[in-house]
Amino acid sequence: MSGLPVADRAAVRRATVDLIARDRWAVARLLALHVAAAVAALAAPWLLGRIVDSVGSGAGVATVDRLALAIGGGVLAHGLLARYAQYAGHRFGERAVARLREEFVARTLALPVSVVERAGTGDLAVRSSVDVTTVGATVRDVLPVVVIASAQLSLLLGAVFLLHPLLGVVALAGLPPIWAVTRWYLRRAGAAYLAEGAAAAELTDALTTTAEGARTVEALRLADERVRHGVGRIRRVWETRRATLALRSVYFPGVEASYPLPIAAVLLVGGFFLSRGAVTLGEVVAAALYLQQAIEPLDRLLQWMEQAQRGFASFARVLGVGQVPPEPRGAASAPAGQGLVVRGARFAYADGPDVLHGIDLAVRPGERLAVVGPSGAGKSTLARLLAGIDAPREGVVSLGGCPVTDLDPAERRRGIALVTQEHHVFIGSLRDNLAFAAPGAASDERMRAALAAVGADWYADLPDGLDTQLGDGARELGAAEAQQLALARLVLADPHTLILDEATAALDPTTARRTERALAAVLAGRTVIAIAHRLNTAHDADRVAVLEDGRITELGSHDELVRAGGAYAALWRSWHG
Repeated sequence: MSGLPVADRAAVRRATVDLIARDRWAVARLLALHVAAAVAALAAPWLLGRIVDSVGSGAGVATVDRLALAIGGGVLAHGLLARYAQYAGHRFGERAVARLREEFVARTLALPVSVVERAGTGDLAVRSSVDVTTVGATVRDVLPVVVIASAQLSLLLGAVFLLHPLLGVVALAGLPPIWAVTRWYLRRAGAAYLAEGAAAAELTDALTTTAEGARTVEALRLADERVRHGVGRIRRVWETRRATLALRSVYFPGVEASYPLPIAAVLLVGGFFLSRGAVTLGEVVAAALYLQQAIEPLDRLLQWMEQAQRGFASFARVLGVGQVPPEPRGAASAPAGQGLVVRGARFAYADGPDVLHGIDLAVRPGERLAVVGPSGAGKSTLARLLAGIDAPREGVVSLGGCPVTDLDPAERRRGIALVTQEHHVFIGSLRDNLAFAAPGAASDERMRAALAAVGADWYADLPDGLDTQLGDGARELGAAEAQQLALARLVLADPHTLILDEATAALDPTTARRTERALAAVLAGRTVIAIAHRLNTAHDADRVAVLEDGRITELGSHDELVRAGGAYAALWRSWHG
C-alpha cells in the first residue's frame, strides 16, 4: 500500500497563516477582547500592592475601600471581557473548521481513482475522520488558547518590569529551563505524532479489509492469519502511543517543576533589595502575585501544547491530500469520434511486472465487444485503461483519435462509464442514490424507467417509492439489488461507451440474463465492452476478444472463434459441459 503524502512544516505554517488571514477581522476582534481581558486582570495585583503600600504609609480606611472597590471593578471587567472573548474564539473556530472540512471534501473528491486505490481505505478514512476532527479541535480550542495565553504571559512579565526592572530581570529565572525542555519536546513531537497517525491508518486499513472480506476469510480459514495481522497493527499503534506518552512524561514534569522558580527568586531577591530601599514591599508583593497569576496561562500552554502538536501533525496529513497531483486537464474538451483504439499498450502496477503486454485493439462505435479469459489474465486492468482510470506504461489508448489521457476528466467520464462488480449504496433516499448520476436531468419518470430497464422489480415493494431511505438504519439492499441500482445509475448517466467489468456478477444466472437482455434493449446503439465471466454474454456480442497472460490471443465473432477450435472454443465447450 502506498500512502498519501504528508505536508511539510513550511506548508503547515503557510496553511495556518492562511486559515487565520481569511478571517483576520474576527481574529483581530478576538485578540483585542483577550488583550483587554488580560489588561483588566493586571489591575488586581497592582491595586493590592498599592493597598499594602498605603497601609504601610498610614493611609485611611477610605483609601483602602476605594482601592478595594477598584479591584472588584477590575475582576468584573475581566470576567465580562473573557466571556465575550471566548465566545468570539469559538465562532472563529467553527467557521474555520467548516471551511477546512469543505476544502478537504473537495480535495478528496478530486483525487484520481488510481491514487485512492493505491493508498488504501485506512489512510483516507483516518484523515477524513480522526485527523479532520483533531484539526478542528485545534483550530477551535488550541490556537486561541496558545495565542491568548502567550499574550497574557507577555503582559504579566511586562507588568513586573514596569513595577521595577530589577524584579523583571529576576522574574525571567524560570524561562531557561522551560525553553530547554520545550525545545527538546518540539524536536521530537512532530515525527512521533505523524508516526502515531500512520499507525492508526494501518490499523484501520487492516480492520476494514478484514471486515469487507469476512466471507473470504471464513471460507479460506484465514481467521488466525488475519488476527495475527491485526495484532501486529495494534502493537504498532501501542508502540507509537507509548513513544508520545514518553515525550509527555518528560515535558510536563519538566515545565511544571520550573513554575516556583521565578516566584522564589522574586521573593528572595526582592527581600534583599527591600532591605536596601531599592524596592517597596508593595512592589515585591505585586510582582509575586503577577508571577503566581502567570502560572495559569503557562499551565494552559503546557496542557494545550501536546494537543497543538497532535493537531499540527493531523493538519499535515489533511493538507497532504491536496498535494496529490490532480488528474491532468487535457487540452481536448471533446473527442472527434467515439471509437476506442488501443495501440501497443503495456501496463504494470507500481514497480511490478507488466500485466498487459503490447495490447492492440480497436472497438468500433456501437459495437458490442466481450472480453473473456482466465482469472488473472488482465481483463479488469484492460477495462481500467479503456476507461482512462489508469494510463498505459507504453502505448496509447485513444477515443475518437484523441488520447484518453488528453481529454478533460469530466468530458471523459460523461462519455465513458465503467461499472464493476463493486458497488456502493449511499445513505439517503433512493432518489438521492439515483439523481447524482445525472444532476439536474434525472426526473422521477426517468429514474423509474431506469430501474425498470435493469429489472429492479424490488422497487415496487418499497414503502415510500423513490423517497425510501437506504443505508445503515434504514432499508438495506442486498448485493444483487445494489448492483441493479448501480446499473440504473448507468442508464441515467447515458454515456456513449460502457465498460461492464462483470457488472452482473452478484446476480443469480436467471436475474443476470434478464438484466443483460433489458440493458441490451436500453443501450442499443452504444458501444459496450463487457468483461464476461458468463459466456452467454460473449455469445450475444458482435466480437469476442480472448485475453490470456496479458495478451489478446484471439479476436472474432462467437461463431468464428468456435469454428477456429482455439482457446475460446475450449472455454465454450467447458461452459456447456
